[in-house]
Amino acid sequence: MNASTRLIVLAAGLLGFTGVALGAFGAHALKETLTARGRVSTWQTAVLYHLIHAVALLALAGWAGNWTNARWIGVCWMLGVVFFSGSLYWLSLGGPKFLGPITPLGGLAFLTGWLLVAWNALSSTKA
Repeated sequence: MNASTRLIVLAAGLLGFTGVALGAFGAHALKETLTARGRVSTWQTAVLYHLIHAVALLALAGWAGNWTNARWIGVCWMLGVVFFSGSLYWLSLGGPKFLGPITPLGGLAFLTGWLLVAWNALSSTKA
């Protein structure tokens, strides 16, 4: 396993762990707080995108070893989790409203990563 792949697998493991932990924390320890703020669905959206991209990173590590931009895909998805899910977590807990515009930046990072995946499929010279 090369260093780039190892970093992607490490990130997948950490994001998977934190995604499950935050999902459980929201469902149990924060249930009353999130319900009172009307933010249960916001928290769930954050967890969903967090976990989807943890799994996507793991798949990327196993599949894209020869892609020159696999590292950039991973960076985009990690930034997406930080900005998209992170801002939603914080907003759910009553964080400052200026975080609202940060959420779409995370969405753009997710989209950029997925476009890079598509780019690899289109530019691949292997049969």
